[in-house]
Amino acid sequence: MEFSNINQIEKASAPYQNEMMRLGIGLLFMVGIMFYVATTTKGIDGNYMLVIAAIIGGYMAMNIGANDVANNVGPAVGSNALTLTGAIIIAATFEAAGALLAGGEVVGTIKKGIIDPSSITDPDVFVWLMMAALLAGALWLNLATWVGAPVSTTHSIVGGVLGAGIAAGGFGIANWSKMGAIAASWVISPVLGGIIAAAFLYLIKKTVLYRDDVATSAKRIVPLLIALMAWAFVTYLALKGLKKIWKMDFLTAGGIGLAAALLVLFSVKPAISRLADSIENSREGVNALFTVPLIFAAAMLSFAHGANDVANAVGPLAAINDSLVNSGVSAKAHIPIWVMLVGAIGISLGLMLYGPKLIKTVGSEITELNKIRAFCVAMAAAITVIIASQLGLPVSSTHIAVGGIFGVGFLREYLKVSYASQLHSIAESHEGKDREQVKKFLEDFKKASVDEMDQMLKKLKAKQADIHLPKSERKRLKIVYREELVKRSAFAKIAAAWVITVPASALLAAMLFFTIRGIMVP
Repeated sequence: MEFSNINQIEKASAPYQNEMMRLGIGLLFMVGIMFYVATTTKGIDGNYMLVIAAIIGGYMAMNIGANDVANNVGPAVGSNALTLTGAIIIAATFEAAGALLAGGEVVGTIKKGIIDPSSITDPDVFVWLMMAALLAGALWLNLATWVGAPVSTTHSIVGGVLGAGIAAGGFGIANWSKMGAIAASWVISPVLGGIIAAAFLYLIKKTVLYRDDVATSAKRIVPLLIALMAWAFVTYLALKGLKKIWKMDFLTAGGIGLAAALLVLFSVKPAISRLADSIENSREGVNALFTVPLIFAAAMLSFAHGANDVANAVGPLAAINDSLVNSGVSAKAHIPIWVMLVGAIGISLGLMLYGPKLIKTVGSEITELNKIRAFCVAMAAAITVIIASQLGLPVSSTHIAVGGIFGVGFLREYLKVSYASQLHSIAESHEGKDREQVKKFLEDFKKASVDEMDQMLKKLKAKQADIHLPKSERKRLKIVYREELVKRSAFAKIAAAWVITVPASALLAAMLFFTIRGIMVP
């Protein structure tokens, strides 16, 4: 066989070799869990069930890392504030730190109180229920990652517990008012995130980017934005990420956040002023000022996610461990350190092995992100959680982050279409110009930024250009702008995945419960 043919074969098989390597590392992790749990829980009745549950828990943790963590670092990667490798290192480090240092010691065994634990009196049935819920949630996350749709880990677990619970105890076991609140979060989370992210982007555009001297405006506004970010993240971490270390009310957390914000303001203002003097007096120059804040935002979001969501993800595993160790069903379960380690290591490993696909989806495949837009998304993520927690609204961090990305994309789309409408109104009042001139102008207009569009419109008005734009071309032009700024295919795919997450994982969990019960019952 010729060497060229051998090289072609090796090149063609490279993706499969990489896939096999990732699969092998994942299997090695689960085998390690199996041996550890088997050797440390020998004296427990039903030890083998705990071993199986721990393996499923490790599989679930890897899927969380592959899917859910992308929301924390995806915008920073998409805006080129972080490389993909750097984002993975930061996310893995801070996710694990958040889980181990500030993760919850106790978790409700019935996720979010969606089913009544008193209805399940048989510990064996309870263990089967939780195993089915955990596996269903993991399988759904795996499928969502495969199709490139960022979905909520919490909703996957909720659906799993609901479906397995109904299979075990009937429809009366479910807390339907709680499920109604969770369903409401499908709308609340992305809408709040989108509105807040769009509001920040519009504020930056009006106060900095639309000014004649953007560098001077940036000196005044950017330090205030960074200080506000410091307040949001310190308050967010105090409320949601440090509950294990120190549980505090909103006023205390907000006061600590305010002190941090003032400290940051006086610290960064001279540095921003020096940087603003050296940058290009343009939007690209201002964009560079947000690089370091974005890196800190990615780290803080990852830490808070690790502290707040990892315990939720391994909750069913903790519940199974508690049930087998204490031979009963309780409403609350202690989370052993080995369970938290399974969650922390599994999430980091899943992120490193399979996370890049979703990071790219969140960072670049929904809408184009620069550092300013990514900063607005990070701000929305922190502030929305703070608002929701104070109002008692159930929200998903995944939905907030992705909603924020759609929010900045739709705002840009609205602004461009608004400028296009001005062009249409001018074009409609003129006739007789050469058609090629019209086409040339529209091509230039299509490629222009919002600021450049504004300048073109002003020049057009000043020259009183006699051009005509047919109605069919105006419609096509609007469609081009919308598709360019927010990908409708991504919007439809992600929205569909969000809507069906709970029912899909519930149905899958019910089938798995009946399968497990069929195997276990003689």
